[in-house]
Amino acid sequence: MPSSHLGALRHGVFILGRKSVFVLLPLMALPLQIHAAGAHVHGVAKLDIAVEATKLTLQLETPLDNLLGFERAPRNDAERKRGDAAIAQLRAGATLFKIDPAAQCSLTNVELTSAALKLGTPDPAEKQDGHADLDGSFEFTCADATKAEFVDVGLFGFKHLQRLEVRVVTARDQFRRDLKRPAQRVLLKK
Repeated sequence: MPSSHLGALRHGVFILGRKSVFVLLPLMALPLQIHAAGAHVHGVAKLDIAVEATKLTLQLETPLDNLLGFERAPRNDAERKRGDAAIAQLRAGATLFKIDPAAQCSLTNVELTSAALKLGTPDPAEKQDGHADLDGSFEFTCADATKAEFVDVGLFGFKHLQRLEVRVVTARDQFRRDLKRPAQRVLLKK
C-alpha cells in the first residue's frame, strides 16, 4: 500500500473515496459525542498504566455501579457501609495492584475522586445523583519501573465489574489490552 494511503488509513479518512468521507465523519464523531456527554458502560472500567523510569502510575475511571451496585450517593446505612468498604479497598492500592517484584515498587500515593461519595475535588459537571463515577490515581515509586513485565489487578473483586479497558504507555510503546473477568494479569510489554 502506498505511504500516502497509509496515513489516510490511520486516520480513517478517504478510505473509500471522497463520497465515503461524508458517511464516515458522522460515524467517527459519535464516540466523541458520547464521551463528552459522560456516557459510561456498566460492567466496564478504564485503567491507564504509565511506566516511567522510577514511577508507575495507574489511573482508574469507573462507573460507581461497578464498585457498589448503584451509581448515586448512598441512601442508607447498608449502602454507606458498602461505599466505605469499597473506598477502603481502593485506598489499599498495594493490595489491589501487585506490580512485578522485579521493579521493586511501593505505593506512595492514592487519590480518589467521586462527587457521589464526597471524595476529592470532583469535576463540577459530575452529578451526585444519577450516573456517578469514581476516578482513582495510584502512584508507585520503583527502583526501576521499566523492569516490570506485568501488573496483577484485583479489581474483579468488585462483583459488578466484568471488563477492564487497559491502555499502557511506556517510554518505548503504547498499546491497549482488554482484561475480562476472571483474568487479572496485565502484561506491560507487547
